[in-house]
Amino acid sequence: RGNNERRTATSSTSTARLRSAGEALHHDLPRRIPAEMLAATTQWSCAPRAAATTTARGAGIARPAPSHASSCTGRHRHRRRRGDARASWSSNGGGSDGFSTSSSLESSTLEVGNFAKLDLGRGARTGLPEVVWGPGKTPEQIVRIMDALRDRQSVVMATRITPEVYEAMRALQPDIEYNPVARICRVSGVGANSHPVASVLGCVAVLTAGTADMSVAEEAAVTARLMGVADTRLIVDIGVAGLQRLLARVEEIREADVVVVVAGMDGALPSVVAGLVDVPVIAVPTSIGYGAALGGLSPMLSMLNSCAVGVTVVNVDNGFGAAMAAVKMLRGARRVSGKIASAARESDPYS
Repeated sequence: RGNNERRTATSSTSTARLRSAGEALHHDLPRRIPAEMLAATTQWSCAPRAAATTTARGAGIARPAPSHASSCTGRHRHRRRRGDARASWSSNGGGSDGFSTSSSLESSTLEVGNFAKLDLGRGARTGLPEVVWGPGKTPEQIVRIMDALRDRQSVVMATRITPEVYEAMRALQPDIEYNPVARICRVSGVGANSHPVASVLGCVAVLTAGTADMSVAEEAAVTARLMGVADTRLIVDIGVAGLQRLLARVEEIREADVVVVVAGMDGALPSVVAGLVDVPVIAVPTSIGYGAALGGLSPMLSMLNSCAVGVTVVNVDNGFGAAMAAVKMLRGARRVSGKIASAARESDPYS
């Protein structure tokens, strides 16, 4: 009984100390947070935005954006913000094409209708622009998104476009070009802010194991060219079933700075190529093969288990992703070369 009483007394003392410490922290917290941080937080959450304006594109009309009440908090604040966006859309009519922009360069968003929010800051953040994924969108939606982007990007592309969808798109926008093998649509930028894609130094070689892999390989090659890699080479049908075909092109492949290898079936070609070159190899499994290929899963697992070093594997049929990775590799290599040159100049100022 005495032990229980001592435990109870100790527990009560600990609880009182914790309560006292918590109250002290609560009263002391405003003094621990810098005043400017508190001011910024207050301005972000509840400050009126009457000074902001929205512009109806094409109509040249600027109207004040709706303001928030200073007492807005929690979930009601977020609901009111969404309501303000809808009110802004209704008041300006969305302009002639229903576009609305917000925020700074790196995080700016372009709203298209009520179905898309485009990431205009992606190029500034990553060096690669917004690209449209075609499946799941209607032809009208794809065209409207591409039209919105062409005012702000020099190259606008949409991937995985079927011939039927392209025909419907062309009826809406005759300027759209189409590569039926790569299943890519593109349109050139026309706006004053459509900055050109920077040229990327280096060579990308895209190889296929078989002719049936060409659609994915062409997607990779077209993407790399549109993203600034002018020296992009496509070498087809050099799979391991006839190894002499690969060996006959080895010297040409070794001229590349990044090699993209597209293969289905057993997925063996990337490992063989990686054992012959001294540059990064990006392996792209395809869904080509009989039942046990499991729609590309078997070649992907083979590539992931490659014995050769320096093999990077992307998702099944993802030629687009492989090309984007290759572009970033080349840009990274150029940055490293610049650092080496800068270090050399610093170490020898008379060179």
